[in-house]
Parts: sequence; C-alpha cells; structure tokens
Amino acid sequence: MPYGFSEPSTAAPSRVPAPASRGPHGAAPAPRGLRARAARALRHAWPALAAYTAVRALGLLVFTVWAHRDHRGVRHLLMESWDCDWYLKIAQNGYAHELGSRIDGNNLAFFPLYPLLIRAGDALAPWLPRGAAGLSVSVAASLLAAWGIFAVGDRLYGRRAGVVLAVLWGSLPVALVQWMGYTESLFTALCAWSLYAVLSGRWLWAGSLAALAGLTRPTGVAVAAAVSLTALLTLRGARPATPHRPSPTRPLLGALVAPLGWLAYVGWVGLRLGRWDGYFAVQRLWRNEWDGGVATWRRMRDLFVTERPALFMAMVTVVLLAAVVLFVLSAGDRQPLPLLVFSGLLLVIVLGSSGVYFPRARFLLPAFPLLLPVAVALARARAHVLVTVLTAVALMSAVCGGHMLLGWHGPP
Repeated sequence: MPYGFSEPSTAAPSRVPAPASRGPHGAAPAPRGLRARAARALRHAWPALAAYTAVRALGLLVFTVWAHRDHRGVRHLLMESWDCDWYLKIAQNGYAHELGSRIDGNNLAFFPLYPLLIRAGDALAPWLPRGAAGLSVSVAASLLAAWGIFAVGDRLYGRRAGVVLAVLWGSLPVALVQWMGYTESLFTALCAWSLYAVLSGRWLWAGSLAALAGLTRPTGVAVAAAVSLTALLTLRGARPATPHRPSPTRPLLGALVAPLGWLAYVGWVGLRLGRWDGYFAVQRLWRNEWDGGVATWRRMRDLFVTERPALFMAMVTVVLLAAVVLFVLSAGDRQPLPLLVFSGLLLVIVLGSSGVYFPRARFLLPAFPLLLPVAVALARARAHVLVTVLTAVALMSAVCGGHMLLGWHGPP
C-alpha cells in the first residue's frame, strides 16, 4: 500500500471450522476474542506504559516536594488552576450565550469533549473533590496516549523504538501538563490512535477518533486533515473491491467522518452567537488569529534582542525551534504521509498564531511524530547509553515541570 501503511487482512474465513486444538494436558486453547487480543496487546506494550508511568511519577514527586517546600497547594495547581478552572466551570455551568467584549473572557474558546467527561465523572462520583474527575480523565488518557504512541513507533520501527518514543513524550519539558486538568493527554490519545488506525488501514476508526479529537481542541483540524487527505489519496489509487479486498468506500467514509467533530463545534458556536464567524470572533477576543508567524517571529526576536528572557520563556523558544528542526528530519526520513501532515499542520497552526506566546510548547505536546527521529536513533544505541540519556531527560523534565508551575508564574 502507498504512504507507508497497509490494510488489515480481510481474507474470508473458512466455512468449516477447524477442530479446536488442545493445550498441554488437554487444556482448552486460549480465547481468541476481543478481550484476548487486548490482553496480548497490553502485554506487548507494558514496558512502554511502565516506563512512561515511572517518568511521570518522578516528575510528580519532584513537583510535590518543591510545592510543599514553597507552601503551595499541589491539588489546586494540578486540578483547579488556569485552564483547569475554565473546564471545571464549563462542566458546571455550561457555555456563554453571548460574545461579549471582555478580553480572554469567553469560554466558547474551549472545546466540549473534556468538560463533558468531567461532568460525567462528577455525576458518577459526586463525593470526589473539585477537579478530581478532570485529573482522573487526564491521567487515564495519558496512559492511553502513551500506549498509542508506542503502537505507532512499534509498527514503524519496532518495539524498542516504540518504548523510547513513549518515554520521550513523557519526558518533554512541559510534560507535567499531561497529569493536570488540561486537554493535552486526551487530545494526544485520540490523535495517536487515529493515526495508528490510518497506518493499519482501519478507516472508520481513524475517522471517528479524529472526529472526537476535533471536539477536544481547535488543533483537531490537523489530525482530521491527516486522516482525510491520506484516505482520499488511498481512494484515488484503490482498485475495485473483490472478496479478498475491502470496499474503497471505507476510506471515503473515514475521510468524511474525520472533520465532523471540529466542524460541528465551530458550527454550533456560530448558531449560538447568531453569526457565521462566531467561533473566530471568540478567538479574536482571546487575541488569537493566524498571521503566518509574524507575531511569533517578533516575539522571538524581542526575547533575545531587546529583553533578557526568563528561563521558561527561553525554554519555550528552544522547544519551538527544535520542533522545526525535527520536522525537517522527519520529512527527510520520509515518515508516512499522515504523520507528516499531522505534525506539519500542528506546527503551522502553533507557530502561525498571534496568540499568547508562552503556551506554545504545550500546544505542541501532541506532535509526538516529531520525536521519531530521536527515538529511532536512541533505540539503536547501546543499552547503557539509552538508559543514561532517558534518565537525564526524565530528570530535566521533572525540574522543568516544577519550575513551570512554581518557579515561573503558573501553568503554561
């Protein structure tokens, strides 16, 4: 198949079932249903999930010790601060009915899937403290995200590269956000599994997960475009269906479903505000418009020419520049088309925005395919080199996370 992926096997099953084989001592064979396949997949992925959890637990431990030393509330910072509070209020009170004129004051800028999950969690466990449902969703989604990231790396470059890729994603400078009441973990999980579904030719899964991603963050348009474009290109080169080849309508359905989540929310905001550009008017209130990167370039220039940047702002700039370099390397490695489209569009959206500068590193957290060149190189290294590098980046991530929330002025 083109574009670096293949469709799942669709060979017709035999009409006459084969006799059930017996295990040792006449035991019945292991079940072959969905639960058994999931268990096998989990056993295959457990090193990545265990290593990812260890890295994030280290970051949480460093942050907790730091916060107690500074007499800061850990629960408040992780569950109720900044964007966490916006999502909690949406879950409790719903969305605004009018555009208004207050800068940074309209909650229609926040997409609905995460607040809906918070509301569901609060309904199921009303005794939990404020924000606990949102944090639970984020932690659970981070594990699903690490699993999906491992699955993509494992499919393309092998199990070791998949494990390293998941650990690197959990060791990014702003990775503490993955275990906060933010949407990055949920969004990354949906994107990772959607892209994996594309790579394995499961078009309806790919489109459906992309649609859910489009209900989670405005950058969901990037994964929707990756799924739709790849599906349409596959459809263009598809041959007529046969008993052993799936119908080409599946890629078409995936392409049509993928953008529906993003379009549905943007359209709903327009209807709610009574104007076709309602969502974009809300973004303008948040001083967030696409200007092709002019504002980003000016901010970078000012930081290093006319100002003395704070450590965190310098780190954000380094992350943005590194992301551009990694995308060039990814293109040079000829990554599969859906990964390049997803990462490229995410970069274009984040770098081309005129919005607030300091959250840009967080906005790029879902762009895990950018880490593939590093993951592949480390996977080929000797064991002691690999362990040393991953330990160092995990420690640096823990320190950056503590500085981000405590040493600077709050979450990104």
